[in-house]
Amino acid sequence: MEEDVKLESAKSEGGSGPKLDRNISVSEFSCNCCYDILVNPTTLNCGHSFCRHCLALWWVSSKKTECPECRDKWEGFPKVNILLRDVIEKLFPDTIKEKYEDLEQSTEIARALQAFNKYGNEQNQSSSREGQANQQRGGGGFFSGVLTALTAVAVVLLVYHWSSRESEHDLLVHKPVSKWTPEEVVLWLEQLGPWASHYKERFLLGRVNGRLLLTLAEEEFSKEPYSIESNSHRKAIIMELERVKTLGVKPPQNLWEYKAVNPGKSLFLLYALKSSPRLSMLYMYLFDYSETFLPFIHTTCPLEEEDEEDIITKFIDLQDPTWTQWREFLVKYAFLPYQLLAEFAWDWLEVHYWTSRFIIVNAMLLTVLELFSFWRLWSSSQLRSLPRHMWGHFWKMSTQGVFVAIFWPVIPQFVCNCLFYWALYFNPIINIDLVVKKFRRLETQAM
Repeated sequence: MEEDVKLESAKSEGGSGPKLDRNISVSEFSCNCCYDILVNPTTLNCGHSFCRHCLALWWVSSKKTECPECRDKWEGFPKVNILLRDVIEKLFPDTIKEKYEDLEQSTEIARALQAFNKYGNEQNQSSSREGQANQQRGGGGFFSGVLTALTAVAVVLLVYHWSSRESEHDLLVHKPVSKWTPEEVVLWLEQLGPWASHYKERFLLGRVNGRLLLTLAEEEFSKEPYSIESNSHRKAIIMELERVKTLGVKPPQNLWEYKAVNPGKSLFLLYALKSSPRLSMLYMYLFDYSETFLPFIHTTCPLEEEDEEDIITKFIDLQDPTWTQWREFLVKYAFLPYQLLAEFAWDWLEVHYWTSRFIIVNAMLLTVLELFSFWRLWSSSQLRSLPRHMWGHFWKMSTQGVFVAIFWPVIPQFVCNCLFYWALYFNPIINIDLVVKKFRRLETQAM
């Protein structure tokens, strides 16, 4: 039965306003969906109002974010018109109470309202995250732009500086040993290890150049002017000398010399170890076993502590890894691949002071980013898609390797140097920013 309300307004004292005297019916506050009194009236952007439950039923059935009457799309998530609701409840309290009792008995309406409100919460959280992200981008835009420009300038200057120095470092890996000067022979000797510096003056005194070096035998090193009494030292020098005779030049023994001899391979390995360490280590095992993989596994998974003489010759005459080393390596390979890189860099701190620290920091950051990736798959119940992701990653790395192999000869050396030093020294800065963003996203989701 329709309820009518008589609205009266007496003239105020001393006022001249008109006196209202009219009846207001429920039909004037009806919903255009159910044609009954509005319950929790929700007003859309277009101005039309509907019962909250009617709008929920419409959304559940159509999955459209538009007005049921004029079909205009709404923006954001519709909210209850509190002023209109309070007016209706004060004017027609009995009708509203009866309507509420009818709605409470409908399970379909309850489910629709629950789904509709859940959708609204998700929309609000998404909008909140986008707003925070926009604030962060807007607040740090100027700083990021300045940092990027300064970084680019620094890369160019550093590449120019290091390129001018590379000729000094990698001279012996290109120059035939027969043309070495006595000073270059001493430089080769010093790079065998700290122990070799004790014999520097003796080689200079004997004026040992490259031609003379090739004629020396082990027993001659025990005589004047060399007087090398340690058997392990003599053995280490002879073994390294045999490698020099075989190659005709000095074999690469540090990062810069390896880059000078293998520019394309060093750049590929640097990017591969950063983005796919497991595949790159497998690549080293299959295609670069003696030159790269053996030093890597003996450094990261050494045997028990040995005496000084064994350590001197260990990295000159590398043997196949033992089962103990393989077991340690495979465990780290599966679960902590970046720890292997950090351990390798740690072992070369004395040779590459700052470079080793950049690699160690980058390895820590990449480990955190990998843990975030696995956590995202775990929390979203997408672990079943892990094989698909791994195959896609393998395919991406393979195509990049083919691309490098095909186009490497035509890429200018300066460009390759820029890419090399960018990946080595400036990727840690980029990864710091990525880790910070990941933590901020976790904080936002926790809120």
